[in-house]
Amino acid sequence: MLAEDSVLLRDGLTGLLARFGHEVVAAVGDADALLTAVREHAPDIVVTDVRMPPGFQDEGLHAAVRLRGERPTLPVLVLSQYVQRTYAADLLDSGDGTGVGYLLKDRVGQVEEFVDALAEVAGGGTVVDPEVVRQLLRRRRDPLERLSPREREVLALIAEGRSNAAIARELVVSEAAVGKHIGSILTKLDLPPATETHRRVLAVLTYLRA
Repeated sequence: MLAEDSVLLRDGLTGLLARFGHEVVAAVGDADALLTAVREHAPDIVVTDVRMPPGFQDEGLHAAVRLRGERPTLPVLVLSQYVQRTYAADLLDSGDGTGVGYLLKDRVGQVEEFVDALAEVAGGGTVVDPEVVRQLLRRRRDPLERLSPREREVLALIAEGRSNAAIARELVVSEAAVGKHIGSILTKLDLPPATETHRRVLAVLTYLRA
């Protein structure tokens, strides 16, 4: 299910998804049509923009949050030029916290990157652009009580998309020490079993929701 107000981009994404073996059951240009089409077709995943008619504010994202309220396990991937803070956090916190993504159009460097993100979200994973995380972090200054100051530093660097090696260089510690901090963070946050990459994303989202 695809929701995008730009006709050219909507048609382009429809063709792209078909090329990679995905069936677009409906492609719409406004939030009301998105709500109607999802309820009619019950798609495996929704890909939507944020700003859509009539107001071009947050209609698409608001509709996505509403749909996740109705069907908590519905995978949703937001693909937009903007970070809409008000509903972005609500979307990431919706349902059971799985099967959700938020990518920025201008930062998707390769077609395969988008297709891989689509598959990850459809499979219950979480994919969030580091820039989205950074903008949401600006609103969340209070740390989680269970994390030590060093662990919060490590988590903030994870939120910026840093690798373990990059975090080690930034904090002037060994990679083994970084790995130990990350293990402690994941344990303290009581994250569900998943791949390490997915758990790192969930750790950041937990920090945002605190």
